[in-house]
Amino acid sequence: MSTTVQADVPPVGNDRLLLGIIMGVVAFWLFAQTTLNIAPDMQRDLGLGSTTMNNAVAITSLFSGIFIVVMGGLADRVGRLRITRIGFYLSIAGSLLVAVTPSGSLAAPVMLAGRALQGLSAACIMPASLALVKAYWDGAGRQRAISLWSIGSWGGSGLCSLLGGLMAENFGWRSIFWVAIAVSILGLWLMRGTPENKADTQGDYRFDLPGVLSFMVAMLALQVLVTQGNKLGWTSPLGLGLLAVTVVMGLLFLRIESRSANAFFDFSLFRNPTYTGATLSNFLINGTAGTLIVSLQLVQLGGGMNAQQAGFLTLGYAVAIIAFIRMGEKLLQRFGPRLPMLWGCLITGLAIALLMPANLLLAEYRMLAVIGYTLFGVGLAFYATPSTDAALANLPAAQSGSGSGIYKMASSLGAAFGVAISAAVFTALTGDNGSVSWLEGVITFAGRQDNLAVREAAFIALGFNLLMVVIAIVSIMLTVPKGRKVQG
Repeated sequence: MSTTVQADVPPVGNDRLLLGIIMGVVAFWLFAQTTLNIAPDMQRDLGLGSTTMNNAVAITSLFSGIFIVVMGGLADRVGRLRITRIGFYLSIAGSLLVAVTPSGSLAAPVMLAGRALQGLSAACIMPASLALVKAYWDGAGRQRAISLWSIGSWGGSGLCSLLGGLMAENFGWRSIFWVAIAVSILGLWLMRGTPENKADTQGDYRFDLPGVLSFMVAMLALQVLVTQGNKLGWTSPLGLGLLAVTVVMGLLFLRIESRSANAFFDFSLFRNPTYTGATLSNFLINGTAGTLIVSLQLVQLGGGMNAQQAGFLTLGYAVAIIAFIRMGEKLLQRFGPRLPMLWGCLITGLAIALLMPANLLLAEYRMLAVIGYTLFGVGLAFYATPSTDAALANLPAAQSGSGSGIYKMASSLGAAFGVAISAAVFTALTGDNGSVSWLEGVITFAGRQDNLAVREAAFIALGFNLLMVVIAIVSIMLTVPKGRKVQG
């Protein structure tokens, strides 16, 4: 029987445990999120519609975002190591379903089920593993652990497009998910023998079913509205009905959580402005994941590049985010979280601005894209560790799982809605009647004109991502204090 280590006595973590945790993070970001690049290949191979494929891309982050706070709270109660392991098992099951997805009528349900399980796995692994980092490391050691954890998370997101393109072209897209299974098994093996860790809580615990259900319904209604609104009609009875469900269930969720003694979403954590700023900006910066799906589809659908060629454009992103994450850690130690978070956002915004000029010839755009993706990686690397450490440092020990869950929920829902909204805008504007006619009078689109709708749609969708960065900068300036001290 494994021993249990209470959260108020943090033991010293070891590199083997940290590597095992990182394997779980990598299995999600490096493999599950390769669909951002290989979606066109999967769609053609399985005979799926573009809307179904967009849903398959977004549903993983959506399910992660919906359940991540629930699983973080359960991790505090039943054991953070136990929930992390459950996440590994779900990752294996989800990757297996995606890997064996048949073409034809079963393609959509099997694919969506596998992607949903991958999202549930992330909902377990992300908050529970961060809670383990807070419990098992402290001070500079914790900042180093967060940096390495971030290399798996943010670095995995940087490498996923490149890896997806390479593997899809040379081994088939299914091979990606078989490798994800192997990585998850390795992570489980590395974590063996680790003592359990849970919060030292008092009183009876009752699962907050009304809160969870109201939150799920609100988020699912909003997701369907965002992804299907153009097809259903924004002002149609069904579109307005989905909007009404989102608003009503959202208000019901707020009412339930404000009155429940066992609320899964603890709004009191937001009384700390630093935690609030880190979480809100985290939602917005992760929302810029839509930049990847739009820009990669632009060069494939508008420029005729294949997934491997498009993936190579992101090489600088992958290298930069891994190379500079430790720089974010050093900047945090010297300046505190505010300045590196702002610098990271500014660099990310510049990167998106460089990816926006879809009016250029393909050769010119490729050059800008290489620079833009590299800066995108630098910006996210500067932001990652300072933001995560600012959030963790402001969490009470007994709420490190649920608080980490809220922080990572911001990541997952930000990515889910960022991808969904960007893809919805891009898909809607690339339709037969989707050209943005007013752009043609403002910007001259050089070269081919038969792909004009694709290029105009990409310009608008990328502009939406740039707007999210601007809002993130404002949120940090209003909430995160200056200086090196982070209140805990």
